[in-house]
Amino acid sequence: MEQAHAAPQVPADVPGEIRAIKAKLREQIGDVEGVFRQLEDRIKVQVEEIEARRANGEDVWPVFDYAEIEAGAVTDEQIAEVKKRGCMVVREHFPHDQALDWDRDLVNYVEVNDFDNQYRGPGDDFFGTLGQSASRPEIYPIYWSRPQMEARQDKRMASVQSFLNHLWKYESEGKTWFNPDQDSMYPDRIRRRPPGTTSGGLGAHTDSGALERWLLPAYQKVFRHVFNGQPDKYDPWDAAYRTDVNEYEGGSTMCSMFRTFQGWTALSDMTNDQGVLHTVPIPEAMAYILLRPLLSDVPEDELCGVSPRHVLPISEEWHPLLMRALTPIPDLKAGDSVWWHADVIHSVAPVEDQQGWGNVMYIPAAPMCEKNARYAATVAEDFQAGRSPRDFPEENYETEWQDRFTQGELNEIGQRGLGLGV
Repeated sequence: MEQAHAAPQVPADVPGEIRAIKAKLREQIGDVEGVFRQLEDRIKVQVEEIEARRANGEDVWPVFDYAEIEAGAVTDEQIAEVKKRGCMVVREHFPHDQALDWDRDLVNYVEVNDFDNQYRGPGDDFFGTLGQSASRPEIYPIYWSRPQMEARQDKRMASVQSFLNHLWKYESEGKTWFNPDQDSMYPDRIRRRPPGTTSGGLGAHTDSGALERWLLPAYQKVFRHVFNGQPDKYDPWDAAYRTDVNEYEGGSTMCSMFRTFQGWTALSDMTNDQGVLHTVPIPEAMAYILLRPLLSDVPEDELCGVSPRHVLPISEEWHPLLMRALTPIPDLKAGDSVWWHADVIHSVAPVEDQQGWGNVMYIPAAPMCEKNARYAATVAEDFQAGRSPRDFPEENYETEWQDRFTQGELNEIGQRGLGLGV
């Protein structure tokens, strides 16, 4: 199978490229230490505010009711809070009973197709040392079940995705970067974590490129203000040049689409002390991450633990200020959804003897643009064949499975999301 679009190659001499880009950026920025310290002071104010809200028992994550979004009743103040935090929860995105029905249907889909006996172990090491493996997965490489496809093409999902896309500045630098009202379907996996689970969680990181954020010309344009020594002018909500970015070729798991938000929909009730998602709810923190390796205490051929074809790690060693702001989601009910800006730092907390289930479907917001349309064409082919999508390992469990969602069941939203010409 060919890739949807030619991806850049990892440099042959990664340490050499890192040394070269550091020299170039330091020359562009000038007083790196001074610029970083000013940015650090601004970030520290937000971190301390987040810590104070948590200490007072106040919500840090903005929370909306789906009905507010559907009615267009979200206030300017609420929008400002989401843009400040870079994350949000949608209550009753789907009815509680519908989400529980989807959860049961997923169990039936997996069991009727004897997945337990077919499972061959994890197909990727995308998270490197951040994640824990298991004989039975938490993350199931399942993409084409009826519950997943019904949720992806539901009008309630389309409404929330459009709302999220409109938070971005999608017209800038003389160009329209994406269509906020038309999402492209990005199939991802499911997580099923049963009661009694003990899990090491997933360390703090960001997705959508790691080494790429410093080395690729398109990302250098995205972060032009940061790399020119003016991080105060950096707008994490400006889509300019982001749809031109392609991650390095060769990773077993990557993302070939531009996502405005990553997200998932809960299929079980969850309390926020049971190994749940955390974020650093500061979208501007990416500027901090990008400048941090330029300081003198970081080895010249390193970028604070970054390596090709893996996520971008965030750690106590290099980013202790940011780690102070890691904040869990609130308690959730099945049918609620959770969303975070594609640059926002996130993690999954460890848990011992988990109480209750921890089941989710991963569904992001990925507005239609030239980049996403290219990948959507490959998604349509893989959907029809029941193959694993090309951003993921070629495990292809579902090619012969019973009860797989079929092309004839696509509605107009689904057809458009797959670029099938409606």
